[in-house]
Amino acid sequence: MCAEAIEKCTLCPRLCGADRSVSPGVCGVSGEGIMVARASLHMWEEPCISGERGSGTIFFSGCSLRCVYCQNEPISRGRAGKSVDEERLCEIMLSLQEKGAHNINMVTPTHYTDRIIRSVKMARDRGLCVPIVWNTSGYERVGTLRSLRGIVDIYLTDFKYMSPDLAERYSKARDYPAVASEALREMVSQQGEIVTDEEGMLQRGVIVRHLVLPGCTQDSMDVIDHVYSSCGDSVILSIMSQYTPMETLGDYPELKRKITEQEYEAVVDHAVSIGVENAFIQEGEAASESFIPPFDGEGV
Repeated sequence: MCAEAIEKCTLCPRLCGADRSVSPGVCGVSGEGIMVARASLHMWEEPCISGERGSGTIFFSGCSLRCVYCQNEPISRGRAGKSVDEERLCEIMLSLQEKGAHNINMVTPTHYTDRIIRSVKMARDRGLCVPIVWNTSGYERVGTLRSLRGIVDIYLTDFKYMSPDLAERYSKARDYPAVASEALREMVSQQGEIVTDEEGMLQRGVIVRHLVLPGCTQDSMDVIDHVYSSCGDSVILSIMSQYTPMETLGDYPELKRKITEQEYEAVVDHAVSIGVENAFIQEGEAASESFIPPFDGEGV
């Protein structure tokens, strides 16, 4: 699959078949290079990812899902970033490790899968030894994920919706629930049980993030039911309250507010009621643009 990624792209479930050497795919990016918008130590991931020194986070431009409420919209639409080659991406990873990064955290990487695999192998040959994190929307092809066996140590994946109607309205991906379910099974089959080091930093495993959306508490509960019944405590759930209304939501008035404390508490209480113990929750004022870094080319 990966060998044909540029000429006839089938890396993501959109299966757009674009010749990305000359024109953008659904992900919004094209060309022989790898578009990177930022590479830096990032402190705002889950504690077992960021730790005290930070996660070595590489933000890639473009995204195949492109949710209407995306808080990283400048990069998800492919507008920000600098083109680098595999050699430079290798150097970036090694530089982040030298700065003390607990891991190398690839954000929206799917449309560069083939080139990232080659860069990771190159970096490991040169001394990269921290875990590789695949930070994804969850909208992944199983075949693409299988190419990552032995490359990725940690999957940091979203599970956004159980409702096909919500998935269609907000991400133009009615198949998202089915696709994300198959992808999650593959991720868990690759990583097995959760492994941490003596500092409590994740070395191997799967974290499943769910962002609670305004007015969608029942769907959030359905997501948690599904993930927990499918995976139990073999994954870490991360129930997120940080939804931030963006300025681009004119056609979606229902999303133009933060979630309420009552909405979030209802979802967390439901998780507790069904027996979820292995989870992160967010407390206090999490819905803040402080979670959104400047995509200014730092570290690229």
